[in-house]
Amino acid sequence: MHQIKRTGVKRFYFATKYSMQGIKAAWQEEPAFRYEVCAVVVMLPAAFWLAQSGIQLALLLACCFLVLAFEIVNSAIEAVVDRWGPEYHELAGRAKDMGSAAVFMMLNMTWVVWAGVAWDNGYLDFVKALF
Repeated sequence: MHQIKRTGVKRFYFATKYSMQGIKAAWQEEPAFRYEVCAVVVMLPAAFWLAQSGIQLALLLACCFLVLAFEIVNSAIEAVVDRWGPEYHELAGRAKDMGSAAVFMMLNMTWVVWAGVAWDNGYLDFVKALF
């Protein structure tokens, strides 16, 4: 079957439409994505409060949105593996574990960046006093 290749504004429109469908599916089907969106809703205003420069704000916001992006990719990997078949296979398990590990690493990077910004801005002076 020949697929029609869209160009220009139509391509942008349909790419945006499909992206929104993916976000909607992640929200409806993935509890972890919903939890992370709720955390981002709290963290967005906190980022504007905590950041003292545009670079700091960009880092704080980028971490938040990267966690969501990693969660969507992890969910996509899991969906493809589950679609392939319900039986256990070592490679399928490894793929799922690696997707989960990517989200875990991004979550860890997020708290490290947030703690680093808080440290630089003097919000963790009580910790500095301990050292």
